[in-house]
Amino acid sequence: MFLSLPTLTVLIPLVSLAGLLYSSSVEENFPQGCTSTASLCFYSLLLLIAIPVYVFFHLWTWMGIKLFRHN
Repeated sequence: MFLSLPTLTVLIPLVSLAGLLYSSSVEENFPQGCTSTASLCFYSLLLLIAIPVYVFFHLWTWMGIKLFRHN
């Protein structure tokens, strides 16, 4: 079963936000405890940053391929 792009566009940030809220409720020192790579909080914050960057560069590459193919 493959999910469509609009579904993933909504679903992935919501899952990431849920992970961030979960880690903020579980971690006793939330903002300061996010610097260790062993904590779940670090990866939930990293995921929030990495997803938009990945989407941007994926769309940039796709647009470059489309422009190259049509010119």
